[in-house]
Amino acid sequence: MHSLDLVFTLAGALGMALLLGLGAHRLKLPPIVGYLIAGTLIGPYTPGFAANEQLASQLAEVGVVLLLFGVGLEFHVEQLLAVRRVAIPAAVGQIAIVTAGSAIVMRWFGWTLGAGLVFGVAVSVTSTVVLMRSLAERRELHTPNGHLAIGWLVVEDMFTVLVLVLLPGMVKSGGTALLLPAGFAIMKLGLLVAFTFVVGQRAIPWLLNRVVETQSRELFTLAILTVALGIGLGAAELFGASMALGAFLAGIVVGRSDFASRAASEALPMRDAFAVLFFVSVGMLFNPMFLLERPGLVAVALAFVLLVKPVVSIVLLLLLGRPARSALTLGMGRGQIGEFSFILGALAQELGLLPREANSALVAASILSICLNPLLLRFAPHAKAWLPEFRPTESIAPPEAPLPRDERRYRAVIVGWGPVGQTVARLLAESGVEPSIVEMNLETVRKLRSEGIRAVYGDASRIEVLEEAGAADAVGLILSAPVEGGAENIVLQARELNPRLFVVARCGYLGEIGPLRKAGADAAFSGEGEIALAMTEFVLRRLGATPEQIDRERERVHGELIGGQKRATLPPPAA
Repeated sequence: MHSLDLVFTLAGALGMALLLGLGAHRLKLPPIVGYLIAGTLIGPYTPGFAANEQLASQLAEVGVVLLLFGVGLEFHVEQLLAVRRVAIPAAVGQIAIVTAGSAIVMRWFGWTLGAGLVFGVAVSVTSTVVLMRSLAERRELHTPNGHLAIGWLVVEDMFTVLVLVLLPGMVKSGGTALLLPAGFAIMKLGLLVAFTFVVGQRAIPWLLNRVVETQSRELFTLAILTVALGIGLGAAELFGASMALGAFLAGIVVGRSDFASRAASEALPMRDAFAVLFFVSVGMLFNPMFLLERPGLVAVALAFVLLVKPVVSIVLLLLLGRPARSALTLGMGRGQIGEFSFILGALAQELGLLPREANSALVAASILSICLNPLLLRFAPHAKAWLPEFRPTESIAPPEAPLPRDERRYRAVIVGWGPVGQTVARLLAESGVEPSIVEMNLETVRKLRSEGIRAVYGDASRIEVLEEAGAADAVGLILSAPVEGGAENIVLQARELNPRLFVVARCGYLGEIGPLRKAGADAAFSGEGEIALAMTEFVLRRLGATPEQIDRERERVHGELIGGQKRATLPPPAA
């Protein structure tokens, strides 16, 4: 390999992706479309500059690992447990139906039953990269839909890993004597999860603590990358799983530690650049001439990805009690194939189970489906009227339908249910103001609802969550707990939803008040400032100051420390 191959590949891939990504954006298409076309143009099947395909694929694998690590940072095990009643049967049912259909249809092309089954598993798997990007762009990653989508992907990934482990043994034994290798594969996956959570929850925080003590930003970034790539590599080499699955589990462990916010803000910005390389590497595998050589095979593969899989997913979700809008969004969002599809296809071809044309069909279906899938998602809201109504179940909380509007005069949205939030909510309720709680702890939300308190489960920085909490017609928003790096965004989102909203924010330090006020907070209170006020009042009282003198000095110190805050004003009572 030439010493400049890395530079040429990176420069060519990222430069072409930038140009065509901008072009796609101008045409109101997802930038992903431009990345895929960029890969085709610098691939071996088109004239002109040809990047190193093997090197691009290896760099793309790093992007997938970092992306899954980032998803793990923001994912909580409780979320997976909350969606298990829908995610597990939906994932298994969809894979089974699509695989069986593929085995039948592919017989018409002269394929063996085994080839049809493997091809069916490949087209039934959804791209983690594409779906995560799509959810993030629509601001649904931290909603019930997003949690269900991630849980579904996790189930799919585990199933595909199991197939990858069992496939060589199936081919060698002719499909018999699979009980022992199947049990061994499941045991290894269980050991991976146990090792990551039992050992990782002790070792990773200990390592990051030692790194933080050095006060070196570079070492912290290096430590995060080492954890993500190291556990990913260990998962592949020691447990037979994928690097991506190992990195996802590592992300969950770091996300449960005190270092989650810093890891996301400092160490993972490069994941977007590496994720772009994944799409470019997929585009490099595509031979445009294959569309002319085998149009029928490409059409069938595309039909399974764009039509059969979404329809099966929608029907299963409706039968499992999901609302029509949720079923449509999740089902149509699954209209593309994933990273594991190419890994599975390559392994099956190496074992002589799949014909060579199968991989070309997978790549063609992948590129075309990723380009066409956004059109399906735009169509989803208009298709709701065509679906039968199913009664939603309580398998996933909270429900997506807006909560019923109370007829009381005032409502205040409170973000966080710690001691401050609880005290503020109680005092507001006693004064005739309905508290509406936004909380990321699912059990807390369920408990509040059981007590008759309006509560919404979700990330308050998402405008949809604030809207569900009733911020559009509320009189106030109270951030009852400091939010590291996200409080200003919550204030901006709330102002966009309701410009008349009175916003009160809590922060840890005096220096955070200015940015909060600039973002639109009417009042901001810091722990430092309030402690200074309390201490001043105590000292003055001990020195014999009168109540009037204490009030005057409190106002003066308050003004010096915190600055002028707007006076809270409520609208006139409703008639």
